[in-house]
Amino acid sequence: MISGHLTQTARAKINLTLRITGRRTDGYHELESLVVFADIADTLTLEPAVHTSLDITGPFAGAIDAATDNLVLKAVNALGALVPGLKGGRFRLDKHIPVAGGVGGGSADAAAALRLLARHNGISFDDARLMTAALRVGADVPVCFVSHACVMTGVGERLSPPLDLPELPALLVNPRVGVSTRDVFAALAKAGLPKDGRALGDIPHDAAGLIEFLKSHGNDLTAPALACAPVIGEVLTALEALPGIRLARMSGSGATCFALFATEAEAQAGESHLAAWHPEWWAAATVLNRTP
Repeated sequence: MISGHLTQTARAKINLTLRITGRRTDGYHELESLVVFADIADTLTLEPAVHTSLDITGPFAGAIDAATDNLVLKAVNALGALVPGLKGGRFRLDKHIPVAGGVGGGSADAAAALRLLARHNGISFDDARLMTAALRVGADVPVCFVSHACVMTGVGERLSPPLDLPELPALLVNPRVGVSTRDVFAALAKAGLPKDGRALGDIPHDAAGLIEFLKSHGNDLTAPALACAPVIGEVLTALEALPGIRLARMSGSGATCFALFATEAEAQAGESHLAAWHPEWWAAATVLNRTP
C-alpha cells in the first residue's frame, strides 16, 4: 500500500466518430467509435483512510450528488467486489468536465478512481479485474481507463491498440444542458438504426488527412440527440460560423459539441467568439491527443 495523497487526471473523452452497428438481444447497442482525449480534465485525489468517502469541488460540482450518482464510488464498489480487502480512502474530485455532456466526465472519473485504487493496493494496471470492474461501471469506463486514442467497438469493451494520432486544436462547447444517454438511445430506437454508415478502415495519421477522413464518418447519435435537445443544433450552427473551422460535430450522445482547427490560436479565438455570442454556454479551447 502507498501512503500519502495520490492524484490522477481524468481527461474528457471525445468521440471523433460514432457508428451504431447493431442492437444486442440484451438491449445494449454495438458501436464503432474513434475516441481521443482532451486537455480539459477533472482531477481526482485519494488520501488513505479507514472509511471511503467523496468530496466534490469545482465549477460543475453542483451538478452531481456525491452520495448517490457519482461513478467514483460505483467504481470503488465494483472493484471491491472483485478484490477482497480492497483499501479505499477519502476521494476529492475537482470537477471541470460538463456533466451528462457526452464527453465521458463521469466515466473518466470512475477510470481515474480505478487507477488510484490500483496504485493504492499494489495492483498492476494490466490486472484483468480492473477492466472487468470498469465495464461493470459503464461502457465508456474501459476506454477512459486507457485514456489514449483508440477505436472502441462492441459495447465499449473492445479497444484497439493505442493509435498514434496528431494533436488537434479544438474548441469544446456545451449549452449547459444535460442529455440522458438513455433518452437518446430511446429516440434512436424510435427512428430506427442508421443503415448507411461505413466502417472506419485505415485512419490517417496526419492532421489534414485525419480531418478529411472524419468528414466521411459522422456520429449516428446526432439526430436522436437533436430530438431530445434541439439546442445542440444551435451549437453546431454557431461552431460552423467560426473563422478557421475545419469540422464541427457532436461528441458521444451530446450535448457537448466540438470544432477542429488548424492552430491553437484559431481555437482560442473561437472560444472568445462563442463567449461573446453565447455567454450562457460553456466553451473551452483545448488540444486533442496531446501527450500528458
